[in-house]
Amino acid sequence: MYRHTVRQQVYQFADLKTLLARASPLRSGDQLAGLAAHSALERAAAQMALAELPLRTFLQDLVVPYETDEVTRLIVDQHQAAAFAPIAHLTVGGLRDWLLDYATTPERLAQVRPGLTPEMAAAVAKIMRLQDLVAVAAKCQVVTRFRNTIGLPGRLATRLQPNHPTDDFKGIAASVLDGLLYANGDAVIGINPATDNVPTVVGLLHLTNNLRERFAVPTQTCVLCHLTTTLRAFEQGAPVDLVFQSIGGTEATNASFGVNLALLAEGYAAGLALGRGTVGQNLMYFETGQGSSLSAQAHHGVDQQTLEARAYGVARHFNPLLVNSVVGFIGPEYLFNGKQIIRAGLEDHFCGKLLGLPMGVDVCYTNHAEADQDDMDTLLTLLGAAGCTYIMGVPGADDVMLSYQSTSFHDALYLRRLLGLRPAPEFEAWLLAQGLLDAELRLQPAPASHPLLAEAG
Repeated sequence: MYRHTVRQQVYQFADLKTLLARASPLRSGDQLAGLAAHSALERAAAQMALAELPLRTFLQDLVVPYETDEVTRLIVDQHQAAAFAPIAHLTVGGLRDWLLDYATTPERLAQVRPGLTPEMAAAVAKIMRLQDLVAVAAKCQVVTRFRNTIGLPGRLATRLQPNHPTDDFKGIAASVLDGLLYANGDAVIGINPATDNVPTVVGLLHLTNNLRERFAVPTQTCVLCHLTTTLRAFEQGAPVDLVFQSIGGTEATNASFGVNLALLAEGYAAGLALGRGTVGQNLMYFETGQGSSLSAQAHHGVDQQTLEARAYGVARHFNPLLVNSVVGFIGPEYLFNGKQIIRAGLEDHFCGKLLGLPMGVDVCYTNHAEADQDDMDTLLTLLGAAGCTYIMGVPGADDVMLSYQSTSFHDALYLRRLLGLRPAPEFEAWLLAQGLLDAELRLQPAPASHPLLAEAG
């Protein structure tokens, strides 16, 4: 039992998961699940009680039982006591102060990462302002490598997302070439297929790989199909770079996606066996999103932000190249409006980076959410200041296959120019060699004779 008094009223919280849920800033998903605080005063009481909670509590009071959930077992079994020792004496509020301290450098943050559980990261996020989330995330440095180097300080990568409603190869190829001309695609050229059809997936893998090889683009490609489809593509000799899968924060959530830790390990091993990386072998690509466990009825009474952080506990076990929170994609049932989407996006980015993940955010919303592009501009700019690893590059910011609003090729140019950010170094060198950037890294129009335009024609 946890409690705190506000204005002479005692608020009681039956267990840790209830305390975490009541302390979470308002969002529609927790209201839908009946987990949210019933008033602003109750939320404040929960946040104050949470701030006073020793971090050691999270190693003893588990929000999802160890005996029945393999994600909990992974989190507990992988926890490193030696890394936790420097902060073991702290409360959640003390951890917030420590994270914001000037003396807490990127190197010190990296040292304690294996000692932080996802629940600790979620807890401290709940008592932080937006500026706190931005300031600490900007200090977290996570670098990964496959054919280029992602996450270096002062860099911003993009996923070139050339989706097509019928998986038309010519339409996808045109979007890929357009994105490259706008200096997008260093994180990955990643396609969401309209169907999980194996022949189509294999064809798309060959298409993007052939384009990458033809123009010697130092990046990686991916078709974001189900892991079992990727494994079948492996069997057919398809050129698989990154192994993709959506994941969640409980065993039951992952079961709803048709995966478990053993299957993820199988995909990881298959990718490593190909050895397609040239500068590194980080090859897993995970997507997550607040609300996925609730939508699958697999949340165990735990709030959606805590479960999102637990998904990062799964992701970091497999040394991914990329992790992406599709923060506004799941809909207003879980994040109702622009304010909730902005808060959740910064929470997700903060928790992922704090736990050591190469964190990107799909700055997005569905057409029935109470949000607009101004909200997305706000989140995009804050994420740039927070050191976000990568964002999406979607033609016109309007995904015609998934029917949602994201960020465009131009948005990446805006953010790079505004904040002095650069593409991944290998990709930047390629852009310079192609004449698509000038010496000051400004985008240059390609002449009609440029090979990329000739291919598009």
